[in-house]
Amino acid sequence: MTAAAGSPATATARGSVWEVFRVFLKLGFTSFGGPIAHLGYFRDELVERRKWVDDKEYADLVALCQFLPGPASSQVGYGMGLHRAGPLGALAAFVAFTMPSAALLVAFAAGASLLQGAIGSGILTGLKIVAVAIVAQAVWGMAKALSPDRERATIAVVAALAAILLAGSLGQIAAILIGALAGLFVCRAGTGDVTGMMRFPVSRAAGTVCLVLFLALLLGLPLLAPAVGSAGLTLFDAFYRAGALVFGGGHVVLPLLQSGVVDPGWVTSEQFLAGYGAAQAVPGPLFTFAAYLGTLSAFGPGGVAGAAIALAGIFLPGFLLLTGVLPFWNRFRSRPQAQALMRGANAAVVGILAAALYNPVFTTAITGPGAFGLGLVCFVLLIAWKTPPWAVVLVGAAGGVVLGLLG
Repeated sequence: MTAAAGSPATATARGSVWEVFRVFLKLGFTSFGGPIAHLGYFRDELVERRKWVDDKEYADLVALCQFLPGPASSQVGYGMGLHRAGPLGALAAFVAFTMPSAALLVAFAAGASLLQGAIGSGILTGLKIVAVAIVAQAVWGMAKALSPDRERATIAVVAALAAILLAGSLGQIAAILIGALAGLFVCRAGTGDVTGMMRFPVSRAAGTVCLVLFLALLLGLPLLAPAVGSAGLTLFDAFYRAGALVFGGGHVVLPLLQSGVVDPGWVTSEQFLAGYGAAQAVPGPLFTFAAYLGTLSAFGPGGVAGAAIALAGIFLPGFLLLTGVLPFWNRFRSRPQAQALMRGANAAVVGILAAALYNPVFTTAITGPGAFGLGLVCFVLLIAWKTPPWAVVLVGAAGGVVLGLLG
């Protein structure tokens, strides 16, 4: 993977793998609040305190990871590990940042069956209601950032309709394609500044191999898994497709995972939303929600093995894409057409998430006036009072117990 010294697309690693692991393990235990907050934690630790890169280099990496499908904060962490200590540093950053939240969610999945009776079912009800507030907050914030004008707002509405009318991943893919094509025509103005050049230890040959592997898995797994008849490979394929097709990261993965594991009956809607609510209370990347789903999945090995397969599947495509694009990014990102295309695709993401807010999130969790009221309380706590998500999870769980005891 490492290119020859002196190549314009290369850099010399300056730190140790153990150093990267220690730093990102600390971040994995302390980074609450979702991907945008994670980027702030990263900047404070890696730019301000440790001086691994300067602000210009960091902004360049963040811009690339927001451009690509996948979990943006995890991709930034992977890129920083790659920059600091080469390929093993990238792996160390991923494992250390992901491990704490993944372990907590696997433990929650293993203990979910213990949540019986009025109190246990009330907690699960509250977690589902919290998921409504969390996704509504994400739609609210992303709409202001990604569809602030009438052109992009229109793209978002059309994308939402496509995602609702065309069920499953087909509607989501169609919505993103519609948004990207529309963006080429109506989102050309205001391309913004381009920051300085990034340098990473990845050659163009290695980048090309990663891009080919990304496409080969995306196109080949749906054909190979049924032919082989492997439940584990089919499970990996479902999570790989979710990770490969999600633009915007974070909460946007919700509809893709829902169509991948709930629609075929591997996980129930109730289990899905309860886990999604619990995922808001743990630090680290939201994509570790996949560990919870893999643990509970009725299809595949389940347990820790299922969690490992799901995690590998959902994170791998984003890392392959980032590694593959790094050597070519500086030339591509300056083109107005590319920036317009991504503006349209990002506006479509808002519509896809809005469609998911309606179904399955709202329709599954809000079953009466009490649930609706608790959802409003959680939403106001997030939006108006800026309450940390973990605290809102506690409020929602307690409120769910009260509703269960009263009902």
